[in-house]
Amino acid sequence: MTIASLSNENAVPMDSLLNEVDSGAGAKSMGDAEAATAALDDSALLDAYSRTVVSAVARVAPAVVNIDVKQRVNVRRGAGAISGNGSGFIITPDGFILTNSHVVHAANSITVNLPDGREYPAQLTGDDPDTDVAVIRIDAPRLTHVRLADSENLRVGQLVIAIGNPLGFQASVTAGVISALGRSMHAQSGRLIDNIIQTDAALNPGNSGGPLVNSAGEVLGVNTAMIRPAQGICFAIASNTAKLVAGWLIRDGRIRRGYIGVAGQNVPIHRRIVRFYGLPLDTGVLVVSVEKESPAKRAQLREGDLIVAFNSQPVGSVHDLHKVLVGEQIGVSASLTVIRHTEKLELPILPAESR
Repeated sequence: MTIASLSNENAVPMDSLLNEVDSGAGAKSMGDAEAATAALDDSALLDAYSRTVVSAVARVAPAVVNIDVKQRVNVRRGAGAISGNGSGFIITPDGFILTNSHVVHAANSITVNLPDGREYPAQLTGDDPDTDVAVIRIDAPRLTHVRLADSENLRVGQLVIAIGNPLGFQASVTAGVISALGRSMHAQSGRLIDNIIQTDAALNPGNSGGPLVNSAGEVLGVNTAMIRPAQGICFAIASNTAKLVAGWLIRDGRIRRGYIGVAGQNVPIHRRIVRFYGLPLDTGVLVVSVEKESPAKRAQLREGDLIVAFNSQPVGSVHDLHKVLVGEQIGVSASLTVIRHTEKLELPILPAESR
């Protein structure tokens, strides 16, 4: 009888099997530990997010007010009144309040309710339907005011918080992110408002005029509109635009605005063009559309042109263009510097007064 011996070459050492079993158990333990760590990280992140929102709201909410307006109307059987509601926020310690033009325009009576329960009548300092910005004022002591941030530093995806009085529910807070920058929308006057902020922070009727703030509790914009059938598409007037307009309204009570008749958006300029022409800024205003019978049309400005200067003053954004188109420029010959394709052009233009 022949006895066959087992070959050691095919034998699996017992310690190898044990090592494989141990390594699998160790991997499972490591996986559980990593999952637990990730859960703790998520919890810490959520807590940090909550703390950020709470801190920003604590800074801004004491300056956010509810605005009740009444407007007299003529009806067939006699005079009547229409009531409305909106939001606003205090921008100076002596009672100036920023809100939307469409909230207070043509109002016969304006009443401001402060967060601490106090109620004061308000006077209209001035409103500008072309940018949907208005300033009202109350005479009240111990007022908390907010700080306006530089909206040129905004980034898509940045955390934002909207505070207001939607549907009459005072001091409501919603949070979201900046969805897009450089949007344009039509004001009730029909003028195109440029440099609009798009956000997904929920807005409802009554939020109009309230602040859109960043994580530091600084105001980035004035909430102005939402698209009713859509979800999460809301808009705010950029703080730089609001700051500029509010300054004019507080000083003069109205705005005489130069007008050239273009809609534009902020865009970067290719670095080769910047270097070739020695441009001081690496951004400009892209002409999206040119209105018929406008100064821009008569100056032969075209869609796709890139505005980089006005009267040799650098223009890097729509806000810069608004700043140079002041009342003093109305009816005064000026020069518009544009990049068309790769060619630099100087176009003579005669700004008109915005109506």
